[in-house]
Amino acid sequence: MTTSTNCKNCLQTDFFETFASGNTEENMKTYLDRGFPFAKLTDELNDDNAEFYFATLGENVIGYLKLNFGQSQTELQDDKALEIERIYVLKDFHGKKVGQLLYDKAIQIARQKCVDYVWLGVWEENPRAISFYKKNGFVEFDKHVFKLGNDEQTDIMMKLKLNN
Repeated sequence: MTTSTNCKNCLQTDFFETFASGNTEENMKTYLDRGFPFAKLTDELNDDNAEFYFATLGENVIGYLKLNFGQSQTELQDDKALEIERIYVLKDFHGKKVGQLLYDKAIQIARQKCVDYVWLGVWEENPRAISFYKKNGFVEFDKHVFKLGNDEQTDIMMKLKLNN
């Protein structure tokens, strides 16, 4: 397998493990087919306003982080902000500080880029993630609709103001 194939498989596996239990198999398949095709992932990896960071154990990717800046942000598109679009960690590594390491990397990048705040959207049915972000100082500021397959779900939008 190539590194690109390994990357795609990790992205899909992390997403599936995170959200499959709360969604139908059909909606998960539809979203994965539309959200993670190889061409789309290639475009995301080549986007100058997006950055990916991977947590590895040996040669295996166990989690990843996707950051967006400027016009690549999914909603706010504020030049003084950074969006954490994704932090996913394989289920076997939950509770082992992998997510915290990826989060810390996001904050390090945000400080290097001198942004005023970091924002993200988190599914309202993911209390573990909501708790994680609150523990790290994020506060709710809005909501938006996230479409997974044919299911419209609510994401809580959260932000963290930085004191650079």
